[in-house]
Amino acid sequence: MRPRIAIPADTLTEATNIINERNAAFAPRPLIEAIIKSGGLPVIFPSVAPELAHNYLDLFDGIIFAGGSDVDPIFFHQEPHQKLGSTYLRRDQFEIELVKESFKAGKAMMGICRGMQVINVALGGTLYQDLSEDPHKTLKHSQDAPGNFPSHHVNVEEDSRLFSLVGKRPYVNSRHHQAVHEVAQPLRVTAKADDDVTEALETVQSDQILAVQWHPENMFKHYDYSQHLFQDLIKRAQQS
Repeated sequence: MRPRIAIPADTLTEATNIINERNAAFAPRPLIEAIIKSGGLPVIFPSVAPELAHNYLDLFDGIIFAGGSDVDPIFFHQEPHQKLGSTYLRRDQFEIELVKESFKAGKAMMGICRGMQVINVALGGTLYQDLSEDPHKTLKHSQDAPGNFPSHHVNVEEDSRLFSLVGKRPYVNSRHHQAVHEVAQPLRVTAKADDDVTEALETVQSDQILAVQWHPENMFKHYDYSQHLFQDLIKRAQQS
């Protein structure tokens, strides 16, 4: 059987006159396609009360925390920066609890963009609410080019799992203005941009977590190294 890969859903928060679309849960189609092409079976979970998160654990073998809105700074004990973007507390509460439960259960985990940030916060790290908080972060991390186009390089540590998947200096896309600041204790930085923005995190003592700041689901059809990330999650999910 294909390993079941969970995707905690985003929520459609825009106003709509269509009753069934109000606060509808959804997952990005490219992410679903990337999982299927890599040998997994996607399973989408809506945001529910965080105390229910542990009930999902038996329903998946691996999990991807995907992109989306900004992480609410309340979860790393800060008030909102003036450049903080839109947030959705309910999703943050659910996903942070699901990270904690998945981590304790030893589930294979992958983070994408916001997903990497959520993982870091859930395990005790902090974020830059906006890259303007550090004047040395000077690269354009929110590209104007189409989202499936690469826009800057990242530098990967040679002793990392990521290096075996994407090489030393992959060319990636970039659509974020928040970034990892203080790294959670179970994690280490395994890739950075040329301006030292954190671009990847992995668990220190295991292969349980691999998270990246870019969006490989938008590039996997044209760049093999992007699909390698999803194939790696499938492999880790089969072993966990």
